[in-house]
Amino acid sequence: MKKYTLDKQEQDILNAIESGKWPMKRASKSELERYAKIARNTLRKDQRMNIRISKADLSGIKVKAAEEGVPYQTLVSSLIHKYVSGRLAAA
Repeated sequence: MKKYTLDKQEQDILNAIESGKWPMKRASKSELERYAKIARNTLRKDQRMNIRISKADLSGIKVKAAEEGVPYQTLVSSLIHKYVSGRLAAA
């Protein structure tokens, strides 16, 4: 499994949170409802898609998914979502 290393800014934030120096703010009920609605709409999987890909590509996807610690279908879905939302560029 791939180990993620924090950069200096991330480590500083983590240290501040763990030491209690990071001010924590509770979200309001309306904020929580808004974020819950966004999550439901983002994570809802209401369509099925079947594709044919090469055995080698599927094996590679399964290896990458195992490295990330996620099911391979979740990895593929995430990649598609990132691509259509503009956060993943075509090679």
